[in-house]
Amino acid sequence: MIRGIDVTVLRPNPTGRDRLNNVTYGEPVREPVRNVLVDSPNPQDMEAARQDGVTLSLTLRFPKGYSASLRGCSVVLPAPYSDTFRVVGDPKPLLDANCPTPWHMDVNVEVAHG
Repeated sequence: MIRGIDVTVLRPNPTGRDRLNNVTYGEPVREPVRNVLVDSPNPQDMEAARQDGVTLSLTLRFPKGYSASLRGCSVVLPAPYSDTFRVVGDPKPLLDANCPTPWHMDVNVEVAHG
């Protein structure tokens, strides 16, 4: 049986506006999500010989029942990744009728170092 991992979604926490009317943010709201699948990274992303840093992109598969917007969020992954990944775009769940597995939303995430 395939089993996912537990991750933590970091949701932006708007706290007000500054003197130039820009939104200000406090500590992100931490939201645990269980049973998230992680696709293997692209082997090109794991290349260690890059002089200017590395970007690692992954696809996470969120379980059915999770339908909150992930726009502007980040996701903290446990070991072996042990990093905070930025959500790309605004993922939407697929129709449950078209997904026979327990997962229905593909979430592209990335992290850059260097």
